[in-house]
Order: sequence, then structure tokens, then C-alpha cells
Amino acid sequence: MEPHAAPDPAKLLADWMEWETGETTPGRVMSNLKTHGLRVLLEQLVAEPSGSDAG
Repeated sequence: MEPHAAPDPAKLLADWMEWETGETTPGRVMSNLKTHGLRVLLEQLVAEPSGSDAG
């Protein structure tokens, strides 16, 4: 399996905003989100400590 590039939050946000403004169809947006690393970004965020338990 080929390694994925690091997620690009700026590209992910741009993809999302294109959907919100109706510039891009939902299917294309989902493809772009996958290509730009949304899954990897979400996995990283879930793996990080939330900081709420920090004292």
C-alpha cells in the first residue's frame, strides 16, 4: 500500500468551503477530502490527548 501524503488542513478547508458555497458537487468534495488526507487528520486528532485532563 502506498503511503499517504501528510494532511493539508488548508486544502481540506478549501474543499469544505467549495461544498458550502455550492461550487463543487458532494461526490467531488468527498473525493477531494479523501485525497487531501481528512482521514489521516481525524485519526491524528483522535490520537492526541484532549488536554482536558491536564492539570
